[in-house]
Amino acid sequence: MGTELVARGVLPGHQVLLDLEGACDVRVAPRVFSPLGPAFSGRFYSRARRRTVGYTIAYPPGHAPPSTLPLIVMLHGYGANHTDALTGMSPAQALALHVGGRSLPPMALVTVDGGRGYWHAHRGDDPMAMVIDELVPMCRARGLGRPPQPIGIMGVSMGGYGALLMAEKHPDLFAAVAAISPAVWTSYAQASGANPGAYSSTSDFAANDAVTHAGALAHMPVRVASGLSDPFHPGVVALVKALPRTSVVDFSKGCHTGPFFEAQEPPSLAFLGRHLSSVDA
Repeated sequence: MGTELVARGVLPGHQVLLDLEGACDVRVAPRVFSPLGPAFSGRFYSRARRRTVGYTIAYPPGHAPPSTLPLIVMLHGYGANHTDALTGMSPAQALALHVGGRSLPPMALVTVDGGRGYWHAHRGDDPMAMVIDELVPMCRARGLGRPPQPIGIMGVSMGGYGALLMAEKHPDLFAAVAAISPAVWTSYAQASGANPGAYSSTSDFAANDAVTHAGALAHMPVRVASGLSDPFHPGVVALVKALPRTSVVDFSKGCHTGPFFEAQEPPSLAFLGRHLSSVDA
């Protein structure tokens, strides 16, 4: 899976040093799955993105259309797309995963092509509007995340940032959010130095800064995980200080690499499963 660091070549020497020091060594437990539920991939023309995008909708074991289920929107990282939004497993596998020896509660999961624009509006491309105004209604038309069934949102790296941002801007839509290694900066200068295409201006950064808008998550279950040797970690620390005290935070050994993402996906899915299944239907 492409990450911000690899795709843009940020601090390559530093990453090698961390690898040599063992800072990125993260134990990934063997994954156990129930028999998989069905998954369906397709394409639709997004007016918000002004292009055709791909998507995958997966169902949990024992369910298929027209099942009515809670929904997880899974946002991919920089350089990825709907086919590899998760690290080391497919959407159907994610829903069939055993976490702590137990299967997840029944819920559906959708991935979609969001491009490289950090899941917010750019000139001629608005992936956030695509998710809110096109993808979610499409899923709801199929009985997924249709009220009273709740919707959770989750993401890795750029997608982790996007999940937080969408939850902040649409707290009435999402019931819970989980962010793994979110690509969070604390200033426009810092962001533009690492990725000039992430924001168009200081005002664009201010409007889409996940840290300063974290108060919007005051009444939402939040889980955030970050590796202690992740270059984005200082931004995540600032974010956590602004989040509600009830947020679940996992700061542990790791870098902005696949093993950390893989280790954090199961507890993130379990977190969303607990909160989506506890919402009164």
